[in-house]
Amino acid sequence: MAAAPRRLSFASQLIVFWLLVAVMCAALIGIVWFMAQANLGRQIGVARQQGLAGCETIGSRYDLSVDRAAEPAATQPAPSNAPNTDLMHAILDIVLAQMDGVEGGFWRPQGAPRGSFDAYAFPTYQGSGIKRDIPDAETPLILRTLRAASTTHTAASEFVEGQQDAVIVTACPVPHRDGLFAWTLSRVHPPLGPSGKALVTTLAVLLAVIVGIAIALGVLLRRWRANLARIEAGLSRPADLFTPIAPTGEPDLDKIVHAFNAYGARATSLQQQAGELHAQLAAAERFAAIGRFSAQMAHEIRNPIGAMRLKAENALNGDAERKQRALGAILEQIQRVERQLSGLLALTQPVRVDAHAVDLRGWLAERVEWHHDAAARAGVALALECAEALPAQACFDAEQLARAIDNLLLNALRHTPSGGNVTLHAARRADTLRIEVTDDGPGVPHAERERIFEPFVTGHAAGSGLGLAVVREIAAAHGGRAFYEARERGACFVIEIPWRTS
Repeated sequence: MAAAPRRLSFASQLIVFWLLVAVMCAALIGIVWFMAQANLGRQIGVARQQGLAGCETIGSRYDLSVDRAAEPAATQPAPSNAPNTDLMHAILDIVLAQMDGVEGGFWRPQGAPRGSFDAYAFPTYQGSGIKRDIPDAETPLILRTLRAASTTHTAASEFVEGQQDAVIVTACPVPHRDGLFAWTLSRVHPPLGPSGKALVTTLAVLLAVIVGIAIALGVLLRRWRANLARIEAGLSRPADLFTPIAPTGEPDLDKIVHAFNAYGARATSLQQQAGELHAQLAAAERFAAIGRFSAQMAHEIRNPIGAMRLKAENALNGDAERKQRALGAILEQIQRVERQLSGLLALTQPVRVDAHAVDLRGWLAERVEWHHDAAARAGVALALECAEALPAQACFDAEQLARAIDNLLLNALRHTPSGGNVTLHAARRADTLRIEVTDDGPGVPHAERERIFEPFVTGHAAGSGLGLAVVREIAAAHGGRAFYEARERGACFVIEIPWRTS
């Protein structure tokens, strides 16, 4: 089955979404600003050409009109530079009437400091009445352009961009009229209208707001991640170490926290109930086993007692040598009864686990060393194998588990022929400590494998049949299990208990 494609985290998705919005806003601002600047520049260029054409038309018409008016009065010539204001107004009205939104006039540098405005007209003025006054706000720009033209004696044009529009002034000398200049003034509105710059400003403010939101979002995401990390740490704790998670202050995350705390409280309660039920079940199993043990024990004790009685009767009627042999046999039967009673006593008493940290490798070595002499007497090689990844320490009841390991090793030594091998192996598998005792003996018959851990079930005449039952009880008390694992050769008994470090 193909693995599902990995998706971005929620925080990454928010960041990508914000970046897309920011890029779109920045692109929109750039496009609007570029279009506005390009169109405004183009309009200013057109207005300058139109103003220059109008200015030259005004100057040439005035020059031509003055020459025609002077021909009939050739006998009385007038100075060629004398202004004819009526003619000026007439020409301005005719020319500027065809140029919508354009105003203009004639100017001479002589006279007052700002020169002399001889005539002015704005025939396409949209207001009421006839406008004859030069605009005060634009007068400095008009004078600056006229002085530039008077200095170079060529046409000049200047413009100023304002909040609402751009003002273009064009000035040119009137042909053949020294010291006389014509000028025009026109206005160009931004392509987006009076609110164009406001729109660009609004978009810029919007982009700044988005950046601010991104900063706030980053702070919120950082806090969310910290709270999520705290929740994750709480969720990753072992089930038997449940600790309620403190609220984060985030309503959405606190819903998860409250649900987890409620779940943990229920789980803890159920664990306590399960522990109580386990103890009750173990007690019930022990009481039920006692009933079975009683019948089996009566049989096991009756046989040695019968044998001892027979030996005693024979000793009473025999010689000293027979009495000595009878006493030896009686002592042997008494030891057998004692072993059975000791094993039965161990089973009837509950196993209490006192877990603590144990040097695992050293503890295993002690168990092997404890049985080294017995193995040597039996001619069996006893060895210890530890997995390379086996940690140095583990937590369990060393005394109780030693009883279980000793029983398994004694059982293996008892069933392994001389020249055979017995191995104690330990490893950690996931969250489990696994201890194996293997031997080269005949193994356990298939028919007996299901009952091998029951009391009084034994495959050796000298055995009590209680050793493996004790092993199972000790493993269960640790929360684990003991079982037989089939192998091609020999026997393998396994103890598995939960791995704990504290």
